[in-house]
Amino acid sequence: MNWANRITIFRIILIPAFVTTVLYHRLDVALVIFVMATLTDALDGYIARTFKQKTQLGAIMDPIADKLLIVSAFISLSMVAGLPGYLKMPIYVPAIVISRDALILTGALIIYLHNGRIDVKPTIIGKITTFFQMLTIISVLMQFVYSNWIWNLTVVCTVVSGLDYLRIGASQVNNGKEE
Repeated sequence: MNWANRITIFRIILIPAFVTTVLYHRLDVALVIFVMATLTDALDGYIARTFKQKTQLGAIMDPIADKLLIVSAFISLSMVAGLPGYLKMPIYVPAIVISRDALILTGALIIYLHNGRIDVKPTIIGKITTFFQMLTIISVLMQFVYSNWIWNLTVVCTVVSGLDYLRIGASQVNNGKEE
């Protein structure tokens, strides 16, 4: 197993620690863990590209690790949101984020079943959305007073990217390829 894949596995292992610290109201520790997980996301990609360590396993594990981290963060933060002294993130934020990911996974399964293969490539709006989702998580962990601006921008990006992935998926089902 190469270093890029080891780092991705480490990121997956960080997820239960992150969730636990959030649920025990240790947002300071959760912030450190989340930032570490986010940095390892950048690091494993850099190592895979720079040292030619791209693997099929890494191509599958990396986005799964990202989705697990983000979904776990939104769910756990929504569980502590609204407790005395904590910033209240409205339920529509995690609902939209999770719904988009469920839509993408369902679409990928449909494409695979229809075409017998799937060619998943992140789009620029998908990458921007992931950035804003991570920024939302960080702003809530920091109890940033203007987090509502960030999470509402995240919701807009999430909806737009979900619609874009839906368009791409429909094209792959109809034409057997991406437009």
